[in-house]
Amino acid sequence: MISFTGFLTEEKNLHLEHLEDEILNNGITGTRKAINFLQALRDMLAGNAKSGVNVTVKWDGAPAVFAGINPENNQFFVGTKSVFNKNAKINYTPEDVDRNHPIGDLNNKLKVALTHLSKLGITDVLQGDLLWYTQDNFTEQVIDGEKYITFQPNTIVYAVPKKDASQILSSKMGIVWHTTYSGDTMEGMSATLSVNMRKLTKTTDVWYSDATYKDTSGTANFNKEETKNITKILSNAGKIFHKLNPKILQKIVEDEKILILVKTFNNTKVKEGQKIRNTLRHARELGEYVEEKYQKEIDKLKRPQSKETKTKEMREFVGFFKKHLKDISNIFEMQNLLIFAKDKIISKLEKAKGAMDTFIRTDDGYRITQPEGFVAVDKVGKAVKLVNRLEFSRANFTAATKWDK
Repeated sequence: MISFTGFLTEEKNLHLEHLEDEILNNGITGTRKAINFLQALRDMLAGNAKSGVNVTVKWDGAPAVFAGINPENNQFFVGTKSVFNKNAKINYTPEDVDRNHPIGDLNNKLKVALTHLSKLGITDVLQGDLLWYTQDNFTEQVIDGEKYITFQPNTIVYAVPKKDASQILSSKMGIVWHTTYSGDTMEGMSATLSVNMRKLTKTTDVWYSDATYKDTSGTANFNKEETKNITKILSNAGKIFHKLNPKILQKIVEDEKILILVKTFNNTKVKEGQKIRNTLRHARELGEYVEEKYQKEIDKLKRPQSKETKTKEMREFVGFFKKHLKDISNIFEMQNLLIFAKDKIISKLEKAKGAMDTFIRTDDGYRITQPEGFVAVDKVGKAVKLVNRLEFSRANFTAATKWDK
């Protein structure tokens, strides 16, 4: 079994970035961080218990639920990530839920959470992903000749053999915990990416688990040849690293509009299920994409001054991408190598048998899929997502959904 103690992070665990996007988000520093993550994950899977990285499994629940004791008044509450807002939406009573979240299914989910999570004896503040909140979320399905109890909180369909589902069927709600917050004030809380399950009171009304990655099968390990192959990929990444232009990377990091354009363009390929095979062509297509996107916006404008302003912006960005074509191609080359190594690591992590089977709902039935992905956390608490984007992210864009988030 591979298991880990908690790792501390100073930031609220509200949004995690894909590992390969660290080069866009944080430039040279982010690229080093991504390579270091991959090296540590390689070492972990090669059997080095002191690799310095913590891994948890991403569950595809919805919404993210926060529950526990507000240190400022010692009252139990539930809520969404808005509990940390300046004008925080913290729910101590059903009336608070009606006031803060009056519309949609979220109202019902939070009321169920308020009723039943209070039974767990939570002393800090926990964050988890809601899996189900009513028996109506369950469906009995026959998949490959076996009876399953299934539920679909978001994109992935989770399935448990009916013969093993007695605890789930007797519960009022299900949740997977992954983060603990502690501190003297809500605003000043720090996050630890683990949960001490032994501190929670058992109740049949709540099925709960933690997100710690466990390999009970003993198969999720790299052999010598696999370790050598990953090392070779990371060595090539090191060579590309020295070709990166720090000034161009920093321009992308500091200019939010450019950053969004690059990420949005990359996501168009994810939606189409396309790998980036020719990075120079991809860099050229980025400039064409930006020009076309801006031209559509310009054509909709009526005021000459607005058209002129938008056209000037378009020429600035298109000119930037065309002028620095090779530098941007090197960035995409680095991303490709990071993704190549990451996907090999994900493939090995997925060998471990999970607590539930996972499927994607299609128009004509189900197809097997892997968990949403994983989260890697280093010694200082920095965390990144490890997701096979051509598998899960594309499914998230295109899969048939059963019920609203």
